[in-house]
Amino acid sequence: MQEELEKLLLKHALANAVKYGGKASLKAVVSKVFAEAPELRKDARRVVEAARAVIEKVNSMSPDEQRRLLEQTWPGALEERRKEEKKGLPPLPGAEEVRQVVTRFAPNPDFVLHLGSARPAILSYYYAKEMYRGRFILRFEDTDPKVKRPIPEAYELIRDDLRWLGLSWDEEHIQSRRMEIYYWYATKLLEQGHAYICTHTREEIKRYRDAGQPDPCRSLPPEEHLERWDKMLSGEYGEGEAVLRIKTDPAHPNPSVRDWIAFRVVDTSKTPHPLVGDRYVAWPTYNFACSIDDHLLGVTHILRGKEHAVNTVKQEYVYRYFGWKMPYTIHFGRLHLEGMILSKSVIRKGIEEGRYTDWRDIRLGTLQALRRRGILPQAIWDLIMEVGVKPSTAVVSVDKLHALNRKYLEPIADRYMFVPPPYREVKLEGIGEAKAVLLYHPSHPERGKRVVEAPGNSVYVNEKDLQAPEIRLMGLGNFRVKGESLEYVGGGVEYAREKKLPIIQWAPAATAVQVQVLRARGDELEEIQGPAEPAVAELKEGSQVQFLRFGFVKKESGSLFLYTHD
Repeated sequence: MQEELEKLLLKHALANAVKYGGKASLKAVVSKVFAEAPELRKDARRVVEAARAVIEKVNSMSPDEQRRLLEQTWPGALEERRKEEKKGLPPLPGAEEVRQVVTRFAPNPDFVLHLGSARPAILSYYYAKEMYRGRFILRFEDTDPKVKRPIPEAYELIRDDLRWLGLSWDEEHIQSRRMEIYYWYATKLLEQGHAYICTHTREEIKRYRDAGQPDPCRSLPPEEHLERWDKMLSGEYGEGEAVLRIKTDPAHPNPSVRDWIAFRVVDTSKTPHPLVGDRYVAWPTYNFACSIDDHLLGVTHILRGKEHAVNTVKQEYVYRYFGWKMPYTIHFGRLHLEGMILSKSVIRKGIEEGRYTDWRDIRLGTLQALRRRGILPQAIWDLIMEVGVKPSTAVVSVDKLHALNRKYLEPIADRYMFVPPPYREVKLEGIGEAKAVLLYHPSHPERGKRVVEAPGNSVYVNEKDLQAPEIRLMGLGNFRVKGESLEYVGGGVEYAREKKLPIIQWAPAATAVQVQVLRARGDELEEIQGPAEPAVAELKEGSQVQFLRFGFVKKESGSLFLYTHD
């Protein structure tokens, strides 16, 4: 009986912790247990005692551990929660026509993920795994070892970002390790006369394209192109000396579609690929590798940005030549988050110039940066699902993301006192032993209380708060402002309410800990230093709390905190 109770408690504690950023609430967990097993109400005291022990264990786990255990033991709990919360996405076109919905997320590991790239990842995962119970594939598109050169550590950082978002994948593929597959299909197209090897310069190719005229190489027999192809593969051509092109319409309305380039030569002796070194010199372009893989991996639906619309047109030629069925493709508009930097090129340039420390710099919109400063994955899910798959550009204020995140932080973040500058030390007069008993969270008294003492009756307060004639120091009582001192006028809350006194946070001068808060202000970083109550020093790294009347913060290390939002 006890074992069954603990199992039930664990399920709901994990679900509650995952929902609210890693901290389960006793009240919420017990309510869920009673709702599922009403017969336990008659033994409420034993249930609550058992719940405290289970919740303590769950809350000591990392959010990743909580999510992993929940998914392994009660996968339905997480799925049902999301189905309740994430509504409004339209059904996928043609979903009823396929045996199984298969989607993919295909990042280029030349950089880490940002909020914009989280959109196709979350949408593709949600449709495949949660709406249609299909398959979700992770594919690294890393076939450009020169211009969009892969970063070795980006592969695992991307995997880590996806896990943090709560995404798991059924298959993983890396395109640089599938080169022989692309070569085989390229050879078939050359044999069939649907592709050719062009040895003209870039300028000459552009001239024929702009004129809407067929390239002279196009009319050569397949045998000639197969010989040229062998030379490409063996490295006899240098960079820019030969490309493989897919035959389309030389007069297509979009010049970029006209006999588009499917393979080019890259001198990997100078720019080796981080995974396969200089083994290959003929590399497929995005559109060719993507076309082949989407078919071979059984992808039925592709969700990607509207900027890929022309790529869909190009890829249709490969499908047509092989007699394959083109996946259903949904193009959505761009996501612009006002007040946050999402552009990979801007971020990369800023890091190279030293304006940003790295991709974890809290001024940036990378998932690494958002995660570091305290944005929770649930908030990102909510934002992406709210924006959905609309074809128009979505412009969202960063305040919207903060509001969504606040919804999850509010119930889990305990409250502490911190005094930002300008602050002043003042003496407390007319009061005996200055001691406050404060709740960690006003809405969750079950988390307990702490005592904050002010030895010598001397405290730090913000100078701006001393402009009022009377104030209430949190947990201590009501005081009249008298220059460099505060005169005690009583501890009654009713008095403070009647007088509408501002409730002021404070820090004991004798035992306060000095902390530094790093805050992002657009493209600038602001350092804020001030005293905090002693208990702040005991917080573990990664703890997310609220500094009263200041904002939510996350402990980075030592005395350093990162500002999340107000």
